[in-house]
Amino acid sequence: MRADLAVIGLGHSGLPLARAAVTAGISTIGYDPDQRTVTELSSGRPPGDGSVSAAELRRMHAGGFRAVGDPAQLGRARTAVICVDTPLGPDRTLDLSPVRTAAHLLASRLRPRTTVILESTVYPGSTEEFLRTALEEGSGLRAGRDFHLAYAPSRLDPGSRAHGYGYANTPKVIGGLTPACTEAAAAFYGRLTDKVVRARGPREAETTQLLETNYRQINIALINEMAVFCHDIGVDVWDVIRCAETKPFGFQAFRPGPGVGGHSVPIDPNHLSYPSRSLGYPLRMVELAQEVNARMPRYVCQRAAELLNEHGKSARGARVLLLGITYKADLADQEGAPASEIASRLRDLGAQLSFHDPYVFHWQAAGRPVPRADALYEAAADADLTVLLQQHRTYDMQGLAAKAQLLLDTRGASPTGAAHRL
Repeated sequence: MRADLAVIGLGHSGLPLARAAVTAGISTIGYDPDQRTVTELSSGRPPGDGSVSAAELRRMHAGGFRAVGDPAQLGRARTAVICVDTPLGPDRTLDLSPVRTAAHLLASRLRPRTTVILESTVYPGSTEEFLRTALEEGSGLRAGRDFHLAYAPSRLDPGSRAHGYGYANTPKVIGGLTPACTEAAAAFYGRLTDKVVRARGPREAETTQLLETNYRQINIALINEMAVFCHDIGVDVWDVIRCAETKPFGFQAFRPGPGVGGHSVPIDPNHLSYPSRSLGYPLRMVELAQEVNARMPRYVCQRAAELLNEHGKSARGARVLLLGITYKADLADQEGAPASEIASRLRDLGAQLSFHDPYVFHWQAAGRPVPRADALYEAAADADLTVLLQQHRTYDMQGLAAKAQLLLDTRGASPTGAAHRL
């Protein structure tokens, strides 16, 4: 059966795209090389990252969505969108091998007049110099003449009530290889969103994502550094933010925390996947933001040890309860969450750890299991120190502050004076 859309990569960005397409009445298949993912989705089990719920998955199936593991199905789609993850490697450069694999699978089955769109996080220039080359060499077709090629950065805000994994109220940026490519991609996304924004080309669209991601990281780094500074001089950073955000221009409020997680990572484009394109100099603001945010887990552990010491206890042998181990509130997704590093560092100090999270029932930090506290208030009362790492809506911070012997709140969620805040 021919499909209007093939989504390649059924992860945190691919599944929401497929859901939006099915909702819009577009015949959709989803391909993933992981057979376990295909099997679970086909049987109605939603992913643990919360990108679609069980009810949404049921509606997708009712709308005709199929998860497939056979790449032969890709040749039957009029539009193919590549949404595979591109994680950071050990040297903090993007691993584009999943895009290469997807391109090779698609190229051998690519038909004339197909529209191919890349949504994965890549370096500026990757659509033209990386994806285009792989598709043309594998298919014998020419991008911009025989098939359309474009880049459209993924824009998702997991857990947000206003935007979340939705498409309709989030403008979609599109940059095509040619004006005709842009219009072909715009025609597709125009069925999913209220507004399509046309970039001058794929490089501009790719760099838009680069700017948006680095903007978030840099501003989080600024407020994290302010939090450390304010603590050192005895100023309530949360009150400072409350006051500053009343300014109606020139300021956007960000909140400090124990670290930065999520699928969007700060990208420094001076290290490209092709060495001949290296710029030879760093983006200094991005590097500094990475450095500031990367040291927050260590700072949280330092504050924890200091609090225990101030109350006549040593970190060695102390019972420490960690609350909320996911990267974002009210989600089960642990991608990049700082909780794992914090747990490892506290464990190195000799602390006896336990955790609670309403969305996570089994957890390992650095390959070692951490026991889960099923009775939240009893565990907080028993622990020498309770550390809030993520503020899920189910947590009653006033009640927890009353029960806990000692509470370190890294999210500023507790009432003023009820806990020690970051």
